[in-house]
Amino acid sequence: MPSTTSKESTLHSSPRGFAARAGRWSARHRKTAILGWLAFVILALALGSATGKNTLTTTQAAVGESGHAARAAAAKFPESAKENVLVRSSRFAAGTPAFESAVRDVMRRLGTTDNVRDVRRGPISADRHSALVTFSIPGDESRTHMLVSAPLAAVAAAAKSHPGISIEETGDASMVRGIEQSFERNMGKAETTSLPLTLAILIFAFGALVAAGLPLLLGITGVAATLGLVGPISQLVPVDQTISNVILLIGLAVGVDYSLFYLKRVREERAAGRSTEAAIEAAAATSGRAVLVSGMTVMIAMAGMYLAGSPTFVSLATGTILVVAVSMLGSLSVLPAALSALGDRVERGRIPFARRFKRERNIWARVIDAVLRRPLVSALASAAVLLALAFPALGMKTSLPGSDSLSRGIPAVRTMDDVQAAFPAKDAPAYVTVEAADVTAPAVSAAIERFDARVGDHPKLFPGQPTIEIAPDPTLARISIPSAGGGSDATSKLMLATLRDAAQSTIGSAPGATASVDGSAAQAADFNSSLGRNTPIVFAFVLSAAFLLLLMTFRSLVIPIKAIVLNLLSVGAAYGVLVTLFQGHDGFIVAWLPLFLFVVLFGLSMDYHVFVLSRVREAYDRGMRTEDAVAHGIKSTAGVITSAALVMVGVFALFGTLDNVALRQMGVGLAVAVALDATIIRGLLLPASMKLLGDWNWWLPSRLGWLPSIALEGTPTPAEA
Repeated sequence: MPSTTSKESTLHSSPRGFAARAGRWSARHRKTAILGWLAFVILALALGSATGKNTLTTTQAAVGESGHAARAAAAKFPESAKENVLVRSSRFAAGTPAFESAVRDVMRRLGTTDNVRDVRRGPISADRHSALVTFSIPGDESRTHMLVSAPLAAVAAAAKSHPGISIEETGDASMVRGIEQSFERNMGKAETTSLPLTLAILIFAFGALVAAGLPLLLGITGVAATLGLVGPISQLVPVDQTISNVILLIGLAVGVDYSLFYLKRVREERAAGRSTEAAIEAAAATSGRAVLVSGMTVMIAMAGMYLAGSPTFVSLATGTILVVAVSMLGSLSVLPAALSALGDRVERGRIPFARRFKRERNIWARVIDAVLRRPLVSALASAAVLLALAFPALGMKTSLPGSDSLSRGIPAVRTMDDVQAAFPAKDAPAYVTVEAADVTAPAVSAAIERFDARVGDHPKLFPGQPTIEIAPDPTLARISIPSAGGGSDATSKLMLATLRDAAQSTIGSAPGATASVDGSAAQAADFNSSLGRNTPIVFAFVLSAAFLLLLMTFRSLVIPIKAIVLNLLSVGAAYGVLVTLFQGHDGFIVAWLPLFLFVVLFGLSMDYHVFVLSRVREAYDRGMRTEDAVAHGIKSTAGVITSAALVMVGVFALFGTLDNVALRQMGVGLAVAVALDATIIRGLLLPASMKLLGDWNWWLPSRLGWLPSIALEGTPTPAEA
């Protein structure tokens, strides 16, 4: 038999540790704890309202060569947003009085609108039924998307004055504004549907309205506080526009989960005859400690995104770590106070589903017993299912969403389609940023001319003449080249490869000159390239950190290895399902999603793993055989794990109904992974593998005995009930 750590070393006569002390203090100072939490939430919301949210601009988010080019150009040229107004009519052609009157009216209205510059009559389409009016709005992306409301109103007024002619606006600022409004609609839809769904699941789980409302209330206040804290943080480090959606998604899930774990243990202790105070103390020392370890594991996993080499991942890491920390803080501080204040009133509002937990445990008990009778068959069968689901992931194709993946429910996107149909050369341009001591020097000018000639050899990829703009400081020039493709398709990739080759072989060969390519296709390619370089680093960090944390928590070499293998199977299966469901429809998986899913799913899976194994280890330390401890631990946690998973799956799946391709794929991927983790992994593969390994589960080589311990406490000796 392998050597094991001493069981007595993990048993304590009284609850100790941070989680136990926090729970005991909270229960004894419940008024202070509750009012302190409310003050914290209100203060965070006030800070967020006062500072606002500073979101990443496209230039700030770009990486690699395209990021360098965009930032170099932004430093030399006054930034502005380019806007187009499309005037078109199937009845009237350019040159007719009605058509020309509409064009003049648009130009007149825009000319008197604040923050509108350089209003010009643009080209006329080949069929002469469409014309463009162009103008610009000074400022960077964070400013122009707010200033564009005035010209949009002017264009809308012109459209009303000319009912027989379509007049619509699109461009840099109006697209950003439309996308942001779409995100706000998605956020509102997610909020209005996720909260009632979560409450319904919790009512079904607890059978009492008060018990169901407490986890939801904690989850809501945790999300609200985090959204408030993001405001001042974003003034220091701008955040991605998706951060609010991600905070709601993760925060509601983990906030409810942590409360479920804690509340479930309190109810068990009360059912065993202990007083409310003793039950809270026991829950703090056991489930509270599991929440603490789980939260630390999740945050460590999320921290891996800091190593991904992208400002987008940095902001997502900050948001997810912050909401997990806030949720964990609430679970360990205000929740014991609320339970102490409520006492047995937490069971008020009983409904007919009051015995659901017991029925659910009976169902899982039969499943676990069957698995433990045939552990090898169960392990092989469940592993085969997961591997089969993961197989399609081998053909995963990733890309950043281009204009072709934007929701056509956004007016500026629909107008962009119409502009591209009428003016093929008005596709999203590519840019070449030229840097030299003097870009007007003869050698550099000659190189630029050779570049223009090379571009002209590919009219299908570059359907228009390049234009060059030289900065007031002649150390930089920017060449704009009309280009084919939507930014992420095969045509765009061919265009980018051709353009970069032409730029390097001509401009790059001039003495002292460099050429950097920017644009939507370049940014997508550079983002993918950056991910390819940094993903192994992120994976290594997350796996190593989780391994060490679990090693010190469970004092076992086998437990962390097995946990990592099981979680990788779960993530791989989620990848495969994602490819099966979306790649054929969307053509790609959003480039940042696989890495994001890995760190989030790895962290969330550890939530369940730590919670279940804590109960298994607790039973083992009390003297049960490993097989009996496994059966006891998994059966006793089955109800709360299922309920927690239902909450997560329900909330995540709602995001799969949104019209944003990234949020849709993210929601479905998370929902599938959590469902697999709570059923096949926890219900089949985990008990089967632990039964097969027996006491080897707890093996720690003697030479690793020096490792520090994050011991899981057993049930403390409670005060007299």
